[in-house]
Amino acid sequence: MMKKLKLFVDADACPVKKEIFTITSAFQVEPVFVASYASFSTERDGNWVFVDQKKEEADLYIVNHVTSGDIVVTQDIGLAGLLTKRQVYVLTVRGRLIDEDNIEELLERRYQAYHALNSGEKIKGPKPFTSMNRKNFSDALTKLLCRLDH
Repeated sequence: MMKKLKLFVDADACPVKKEIFTITSAFQVEPVFVASYASFSTERDGNWVFVDQKKEEADLYIVNHVTSGDIVVTQDIGLAGLLTKRQVYVLTVRGRLIDEDNIEELLERRYQAYHALNSGEKIKGPKPFTSMNRKNFSDALTKLLCRLDH
């Protein structure tokens, strides 16, 4: 029997929750949205897990429940670094697949940005999230689920 695919979402600041729910429904994959209690709302679709508001609690939940071959949607490069080593598919909310081929470069860029910030340099934050980012994410998730749905 084949392992059932799981999709975890680092949901606190995730702008594509509706797209995830819609796309995964078509593939009969139930997403698990992981968020802090501060994000609690009764208006939500899908399976939600609420964790303490302590820093990294959602990340810890995901790390402790994900297995090889699962998918995680996150913007957290540090979390992605932990997961790619475990053969987990990591997709950003802008539709970029993070894997062992590109994680080292992304972690290095994050380190350089933190270093620059701590040195007093002003660094640019992420660009505003656009409808094109939303489309790129939807296309990337659909493509990944098609590939894994063999």
